[in-house]
Amino acid sequence: MMSPIALVRSFFVALCAAVLAFAPAQAQQGLTVTTTVSWTWEEVGSDDDGAVFDEDDALLDDEALAEDADLAATRRYAPSSTLVTLGRAKAQFGPFAVIDAATVRMAGDVTSATPRQFAAMLAAYPGLRRLEMIDCPGSLDEEANLILARAIRRAGMETVVPSGGSVRSGAVELWLAGSTRRAASDAEFGVHSWADDSGREANDYAASDPVHAEYLGYYREMGMDDARARAFYALTNSTPFDEVRYLTRDDMARFVTLH
Repeated sequence: MMSPIALVRSFFVALCAAVLAFAPAQAQQGLTVTTTVSWTWEEVGSDDDGAVFDEDDALLDDEALAEDADLAATRRYAPSSTLVTLGRAKAQFGPFAVIDAATVRMAGDVTSATPRQFAAMLAAYPGLRRLEMIDCPGSLDEEANLILARAIRRAGMETVVPSGGSVRSGAVELWLAGSTRRAASDAEFGVHSWADDSGREANDYAASDPVHAEYLGYYREMGMDDARARAFYALTNSTPFDEVRYLTRDDMARFVTLH
């Protein structure tokens, strides 16, 4: 017969396991989301996922971090239940799957770790030039998202939404970062307002608030003139955070040049 102490210890372990099993994965964001993504990997490098980094290994620009510091608590995220198969991959780095020496595919969301994973990927595969965005629901960390976007631009990568591809929410900013941008005729672009960690959305802030300047400056940086930057930002914020407005390739061509 089990001793009283052993019984208490067993009960405590079982209780902890139950709590962990039912805790929401993104509870710290104040938002519970469910995304079903099926990944198929072959020939994946065992040590190439870039998932664990020390502070000294974070290949992030301090100036970029400071520039986007006000966005740390904001997010743009629009999950779906799409089943995605990225197929044959040489290595995985977070949401990125390296297909060949020049091509990487992306499926999944952006977290605080994603810019580091992207940097590790480029260090391992410096010839990557084409980013295919298959199913990208957006960002849980807008600071990280805009750092990643600027890293994509600095790398001179082409961003592509292939046939059947979907980029939503913060992932649209990533697509805009391409040195050239391409999209299939049936590509899907989902936009909506950002929200902060207290639930306030873009339109809850005064027009003069610096948080708006961060986005407008980014759109201008990616090639929009001031009028288009303001029009696109207003379009995204006309849809509440918990809804999504879908745009087509032709809709996006009103704001930026596509190839």
